[in-house]
Amino acid sequence: MATTPQHVAAGKVRDLYAAGDDELLLVASDRISTYDVVHPTPVPDKGRILTGLSAFWFDRLADLTPHHLLAARGPAVTAGLDVAAAGLDAADLAGRTMRVRRTRVVPFECVVRGHLAGSGWVDYQRTGAVCGIPLPAGLREADPLPEPLFTPATKAARGAHDENVPFDALVDTLGAPLADELRRRSLAIHAAGAEHAAAVGLILADTKLEFGLVDDGDGEELLLVDEVLTPDSSRYWPADRWEPGGSPPSFDKQYVRDHVSATGWDRTPPGPALPDDVVAATRARYVEAYERLTGDPFAAWWPGRPQDHAG
Repeated sequence: MATTPQHVAAGKVRDLYAAGDDELLLVASDRISTYDVVHPTPVPDKGRILTGLSAFWFDRLADLTPHHLLAARGPAVTAGLDVAAAGLDAADLAGRTMRVRRTRVVPFECVVRGHLAGSGWVDYQRTGAVCGIPLPAGLREADPLPEPLFTPATKAARGAHDENVPFDALVDTLGAPLADELRRRSLAIHAAGAEHAAAVGLILADTKLEFGLVDDGDGEELLLVDEVLTPDSSRYWPADRWEPGGSPPSFDKQYVRDHVSATGWDRTPPGPALPDDVVAATRARYVEAYERLTGDPFAAWWPGRPQDHAG
């Protein structure tokens, strides 16, 4: 008898459905948010791009860390499930849904910074440090850091901001062995991502990772979960346009952030609608990131119809 998925949570971008006791469907929508506020205008295909990229990275990183992904396309994604009974459209789920193992998510974001950017740059200008880690004087915005920094943050409730915490906070909450392993894996994943990005002409400036725990019978196993090294969770710059001393163009949501900031929006809900040209340019950046990182055309992941991909 088929199982009816049960909706259990909704994030800014993803919806989560229980697929039995031990598995979940992670459905990436085309929603886009800035400053923790969702905008009313979707970016076509964004959810499928994030899903395809995550599937690519989970496969590529499997030797570095076990992960939660079971299937990301084909019949295996919804096998044994009555998605229609849950009010879901199987055609809409295709390409944007990951079937994953259910985990107890570690309550910290694992952030790795390889370059001085974003909130790290703001922090450095004010304190000469990033998340309490002292850095040499005289660094410029977008400069590479002397070595990548592991700067964890709390996982904030929806609508709130993550808060950077010292590594000792992980040790106090999780214990030293798990905290050390989170740091080790996060740095290894960032290094692998940065190496591959460099090979295709991109700079991975920083990334945010999540992990979860499952009982494997002999104890708890640590898995990489959620999305990984996508433009929503990572800051990518084109290497040929990178220059320290300013904010390079990026493949993340910075283009949308710049637009909504220029409108005078005060970053409180509701978020403003996005004009067609901003939507088209944002979609193009996501597609380019997918194609450069995977080496495949986006149509190989999601053929669709040509009109579905129009700007």
